[in-house]
Amino acid sequence: MSQTFNNLASFLKLRGKTIVAVVALLVIIAAIPFAIVDTIEKGRVYLFSSQFLEELPQRFARSGRLRFILQPLLAILLGVRGGIADTKAGNPPYLFGLLFTSGQRRNLLRSAGEAIGILLAMGIILDVVFQLVLYREVHPGAALLIGPILICTPYALTNRLVRRFVRK
Repeated sequence: MSQTFNNLASFLKLRGKTIVAVVALLVIIAAIPFAIVDTIEKGRVYLFSSQFLEELPQRFARSGRLRFILQPLLAILLGVRGGIADTKAGNPPYLFGLLFTSGQRRNLLRSAGEAIGILLAMGIILDVVFQLVLYREVHPGAALLIGPILICTPYALTNRLVRRFVRK
């Protein structure tokens, strides 16, 4: 009976992660045709335009502020948890291991995907929702850039700092 419950729990956990990733992928795929039309009509790619640079400060003001607090906060919390677990397991620092220990690259990439996969997907989804609320249009390139930056940067920095602190 308990093994059946454990199997069901692991299936539901995997399924929740899968659902979030699929939703993020579908949101981006749905936005691509509109981005193509926008590029053709305006003769520029939004992500590489002056409009993107002009709108960037708006992402930190008005209704976008809360997102710039919540996403990095969640990433920091996960970075602390991951840093402690990796240090206790004796794993090398992530980027160092990825660059210099070829035997562990696959495992490191898999663990990183598990650790921040949902956060990356949620970052993309939140950026798309934010764009719809603030700009009334969606730019998938910006969502793929801004969302992950808000997640990966604080996660990596926190993970690295925790490793130094826990090791001592």
